[in-house]
Amino acid sequence: MAPLGASPRLVLLFSGKRKSGKDFVTERLKSRLGGNICALLRLSGPLKEEYAREHGLDFQRLLDASTYKETYRGDMICWGEQKRQADPGFFCRKIVEGVSQPIWLVSDTRRTSDIQWFQEAYGAVIQTVRVVASEQSRQQRGWVFTPGVDDAESECGLDNFGNFDWVIENHGDEQCLEDQLEHLLGFIQAKL
Repeated sequence: MAPLGASPRLVLLFSGKRKSGKDFVTERLKSRLGGNICALLRLSGPLKEEYAREHGLDFQRLLDASTYKETYRGDMICWGEQKRQADPGFFCRKIVEGVSQPIWLVSDTRRTSDIQWFQEAYGAVIQTVRVVASEQSRQQRGWVFTPGVDDAESECGLDNFGNFDWVIENHGDEQCLEDQLEHLLGFIQAKL
């Protein structure tokens, strides 16, 4: 169930492979919409915070794209899966607590259970957005295939999801990306 008082006009659930540009796209949208209108939510935030607390690690260093985070990524994925098996909505509930902005961008939706939770909690205001990038583009951004990470549910859980409401192609063509973001921004602004 949705936390009391939370009534967004639109919730965009972003997904995509590592280095596809999910954070880049959502940060760009938030900067255009403004922090009073748009909340940028990350499911990985409470996961990393709780994991750091339980394992005596530096939470802030787990948030960046460092080798520190990569050192713990595999174990963190397993730990997160155990939490989700016990309670599929655990991390979803944590990120929406106290959010008051009318537009929510969830930058790292990775599983069908995440989408199902949001659909059950918020219904018709949900839109799914897939950010795609070619392997070559992802490699240029520093992606290297890592067994146990890139073939795990955290990266592949939505590969066969079906029809996303939006697909943003982020292959490195700035104008192409800009055109897509303008179209999405028009849709978002119509919901305000």
